[in-house]
Amino acid sequence: SKRFFLVSTLRHRRTSKGVYRTILKRISRPGLRIYSNYQRIPKILGGIGIVILSTSQGIMTDREARLKKIGGEVLCYIW
Repeated sequence: SKRFFLVSTLRHRRTSKGVYRTILKRISRPGLRIYSNYQRIPKILGGIGIVILSTSQGIMTDREARLKKIGGEVLCYIW
């Protein structure tokens, strides 16, 4: 059987105090899938964080999904 993996690379900005920390939390998993329509996509930290969704039009962020008015499976939160 063929297996496909999603590899994401996060960019870090360096400041005088060091590197920003980025936290990635996986939401959907094989035993428990979480779906959301575009109106109920959660806002992480008041819109500062990012929600990654798997939609019928491909993998996209919460902002893109709201603009296109499509929902999908919530893969992870990044903040």
